[in-house]
Amino acid sequence: MATAPTSPTTSTTSARKNPYAAFNFVVAVVGQPPTDIGGFMEISGLDTENAVIEYREGADQIAGSGAYLRKQPGLERYPNVTMRRGITDNLTLWTDLRQKVRDATYKPQTLKVTLQDENHTPVRSWTLTNAWVFKLSGPSLNAKGNEIAIESIEVAYDRLDKIEKT
Repeated sequence: MATAPTSPTTSTTSARKNPYAAFNFVVAVVGQPPTDIGGFMEISGLDTENAVIEYREGADQIAGSGAYLRKQPGLERYPNVTMRRGITDNLTLWTDLRQKVRDATYKPQTLKVTLQDENHTPVRSWTLTNAWVFKLSGPSLNAKGNEIAIESIEVAYDRLDKIEKT
């Protein structure tokens, strides 16, 4: 009985990549030129969802099949984004974003949150359209503690426009 010649086999599967770390990201105001607004320790609320509209027409109840509802997408909703960071001497959040709202001279900005890999290469970004800071929270101060002073801001926005792989 003859045997087939042996040849090296090649694997068609590529090496598995690890997920990106959630602690390596930057936030910038989109413009000419883009302006970094500082480092943050945490960003939450990069979410989007559609309301579900349920309805039933009279003909939807066919003999023997029971009544059922149709579902279709409704309005898209975006929660507020919360950003937390240690307080530094950089006042960009206050002077450029919050103070203009307070003075009624603001124009909504486009913010871009960019996730980076371990080599600081951008890998994914989220664009918040017509964003404005509506809440700025200072730290809890305690003379007996030794924690870093943390501030947080909350940003309202109209649309999570782009979720893109960069």
